[in-house]
Amino acid sequence: MTTLLNADVVKQIADAFAPMKESVHILFFGEKEDCVYCADTQQLLEEVVAISDKLSIELYDLKDDADVAAKYNVDKAPGVVIAAKDGDTVSDFGVRFAGIPSGHEFTSLIQDILLVSGRDSGLSQDTRDFLKGLKEPVLMQVFVTPT
Repeated sequence: MTTLLNADVVKQIADAFAPMKESVHILFFGEKEDCVYCADTQQLLEEVVAISDKLSIELYDLKDDADVAAKYNVDKAPGVVIAAKDGDTVSDFGVRFAGIPSGHEFTSLIQDILLVSGRDSGLSQDTRDFLKGLKEPVLMQVFVTPT
């Protein structure tokens, strides 16, 4: 099988992952039919996970595992959840990708893995205090397009 990541990229990612503190668990949601990028996304994630023993992956089908998808608020395939893992406990920090994380999004994927591994968002104390004061849920989405 042809790999998506060449040796130079794998080395760069391994160097970036070297200071990882805690384990990270990736949940992949694909579909068996009518999913153009599911196979490529799964392969890409499996290649990334193979780079560090602090990473693990679980594969789900969006339709067959609808209960798990609903638990993690995933409604698109391919869908990716970047979560913390402590023993058998998976903690969801709300980090999601809809679609294949390639191009510029690949850098975001690696950075998100590192952030979840550190278990700290890097937000200032003022921002944390502001967020604690919110009284209603806020939906924040970032859309990236390759154009």
